[in-house]
Amino acid sequence: MTTRRALLEKWWLLPVAATAGAFGYMGWYATRVTLGKQRAGAPDFQAAAAQRIAPLAGLQAEWADVNFTYAGRPCVLLRVPQAVAGGLELRAGGHLVAYSRVCTHLGCTVNLVRDPEVLAFAFNYRPPPDAQHPQLGCRCHYSVFDTLQAGDAVFGKANGPLPRVRLELRGQEVWATGIEPAPTQDD
Repeated sequence: MTTRRALLEKWWLLPVAATAGAFGYMGWYATRVTLGKQRAGAPDFQAAAAQRIAPLAGLQAEWADVNFTYAGRPCVLLRVPQAVAGGLELRAGGHLVAYSRVCTHLGCTVNLVRDPEVLAFAFNYRPPPDAQHPQLGCRCHYSVFDTLQAGDAVFGKANGPLPRVRLELRGQEVWATGIEPAPTQDD
């Protein structure tokens, strides 16, 4: 039989166990957020109604962007300097890619952040030297997605890449014809 004195002598085990559990959880969560990022694979587009996005003439400059809504989701179309998996190569040179703007963490809207110094200051993320280009950032929990790496989450709580939008060129118009499914959201 346990005595009252024996219980009082062991009271310190409760806060020690709680502290160890809290630090263990924080370590697990930090490891999952930092190292558990899913990479974008081959595009897995689901067909959706074709929709005109923009005239090609409005996308002549590198990093030109057009926000639009497709399949009920806010999206962004970008003219990028290199080929991106799931993007569209233009016959006259240049590349287009489009992403859903719904963050894969908790569903907030991401925005194009053109200045790497803004990423460093506002998102606490300094891109490596080979990634000094505009990125998509979520202001809710400061996730950052690389526009030239198929929308991969490179920083923050988001673990999954942004869904890509399938693009087609019809004459001198850019059309959306499919979108990847929204990933299951994590916490």
